[in-house]
Amino acid sequence: MRIGVPREIKDHEDRVGLIPSAVHELVAHGHAVLVERGAGLGAGHDDAAYAAAGATLVNGPDPVFDDAELIVKVKEPLAAERKRLRRGQTLFTYLHLAPDPEQARDLLASRVTAIAYETVTAADGTLPLLTPMSEVAGRLAPQAGAWCLERPRGGRGVLLGGVAGVPPAEVVVLGGGVVGANAAFIAAGMGADVTVLDRSPDVLRRIIARFGGRVRTVFATPTTIDSLCRRADLVIGAVLVPGATAPRLLTAETVKRMKPGAAIVDVAIDQGGCCETSHPTTHSRPTYVQHDVVHYCVTNMPGAVARTATFAINNATLPFVLALADKGVARALAEDPHLRAGLNVHDGKITHPAVAHALEVGFLAPEEAVGTFMKT
Repeated sequence: MRIGVPREIKDHEDRVGLIPSAVHELVAHGHAVLVERGAGLGAGHDDAAYAAAGATLVNGPDPVFDDAELIVKVKEPLAAERKRLRRGQTLFTYLHLAPDPEQARDLLASRVTAIAYETVTAADGTLPLLTPMSEVAGRLAPQAGAWCLERPRGGRGVLLGGVAGVPPAEVVVLGGGVVGANAAFIAAGMGADVTVLDRSPDVLRRIIARFGGRVRTVFATPTTIDSLCRRADLVIGAVLVPGATAPRLLTAETVKRMKPGAAIVDVAIDQGGCCETSHPTTHSRPTYVQHDVVHYCVTNMPGAVARTATFAINNATLPFVLALADKGVARALAEDPHLRAGLNVHDGKITHPAVAHALEVGFLAPEEAVGTFMKT
């Protein structure tokens, strides 16, 4: 199979879809890998390393998109990239289609097959390709929040961990899953006063088992969310419904009543955000102030630590890339229901129920899509 790795073009996105060691393994399996020159530089992998691994280096994105059967990326294709996609080609990357109807329309029009990292499942019900980036984003969130709380950024001028005789910042984490648990880990380690809210008693028990008395847990209701967020210095949005638009748990009315200079880091922004006042930002312009509250809503947070994040994501994706290449896309999807759960678009149809529901469009069952795929 011909596999293509373009350079990411999203703002300050320095991760890369395949690292040289992954390329080496694919080449050893008999596949051809086309890598756009400079694709790995931001993550610390130069062109020479890719050449040594057996990749064919090409100038610009056109040869990658023109010649590759399987495109392996990190972030969703931007408009310029979507124009290059075609029927019969497979895209394997993060998509986050539920809050992005424009991207969905373009993918449908291209008739490409698009498999989303964030909806691939595991036998235990977890999301193995989303988890590593959720860990990274969760651990980044308190750092970003601490930065937002600094006075030059419009924040309250509060040090997250406080000092002797001065109390630490109050941090509220909405959601106790992978993002939330990792956010709580770092925030507590920085000395903050941390509370995690979730609607699952089992999740809250896991937080207690992990952190003991260092982190409080509260069952999430509209009332508890409102009261705790209003007195918080930092709120971290860490909720997820796989494939679907994030629920808006933090209302605009609550934000208006938060402390002036408080901060919100909405990690759920990839799926539309869990705060009513959130809208996507970039690493170039990461924050804005609304209702006297600093909002940090960067849609590719792990891109800030591109080297760590790239290794983490490649560790998770490589077995699936090998399966797609070795077996062919149709057979790989047919044989693996967990990979098939990642199928979001095929030949002009949405194939994930949560995405179809969010976009209010028709839905083709992935099994049916794969059946038609194998006949072509």
